[in-house]
Amino acid sequence: MHTEAHVTSSDTIRDIVIGMSDGLTVPFALAAGLSGAISSSTLVVTAGIAEIVAGSIAMGLGGYLAGRTEVDHYNSELKREYEEVDRVPEQEKLEVREVFAEFGLSETLQHQIADEMARDKKKWVDFMMRFELGLEEPNANRATKSAITIGLSYIVGGIIPLSPYFFTDHAQTGLYYSCIVTLICLFVFGYFKSKMTGQPALTGAIKVVFIGALAAGAAFIMAKLITGK
Repeated sequence: MHTEAHVTSSDTIRDIVIGMSDGLTVPFALAAGLSGAISSSTLVVTAGIAEIVAGSIAMGLGGYLAGRTEVDHYNSELKREYEEVDRVPEQEKLEVREVFAEFGLSETLQHQIADEMARDKKKWVDFMMRFELGLEEPNANRATKSAITIGLSYIVGGIIPLSPYFFTDHAQTGLYYSCIVTLICLFVFGYFKSKMTGQPALTGAIKVVFIGALAAGAAFIMAKLITGK
């Protein structure tokens, strides 16, 4: 028995990836930058928590707006298609025939399929939405679920680089342990993200680690240059 294995990323997994990737990277870079300018870990924690709260809200809102835009766009196109099958049915039938012509069906069969499909307006419009416009009906609750998933993932990701600062009074010491913990988590995150999307896992993990380290390093060096320390 032949079994086909396909890698499929659900919307929820995509939202977790978006939230976690930014959550791990942005607070990590912020903490590194602050550690290069101040010595108190308490200030790093305070600023880090404030950033996580603001970042999770901003990311969640972005996910919500993206979801709502997708729903609004689909509904707008759906309304237009219903109007067109009423106003110019022959033109819409022609578009149906063009779709099946691409599959190599005979002209006679194209006409039969188009005429048969026109008997059911809803199925006709659904067909046009999928095969003419390439649109699938989005989940009406998608925007809210996306906002919550991205926001929570950002918080989880953001706590990781910040957590070492809770256990030390010195920001530089906290940065040292934060780098170890965060880079390991970035590697694991990048590995499994690449694995799920069918990309080379090790290469993907190294890329994620490099991006995180580059962001943190740039923030740390900039803080040093500004403060002159």
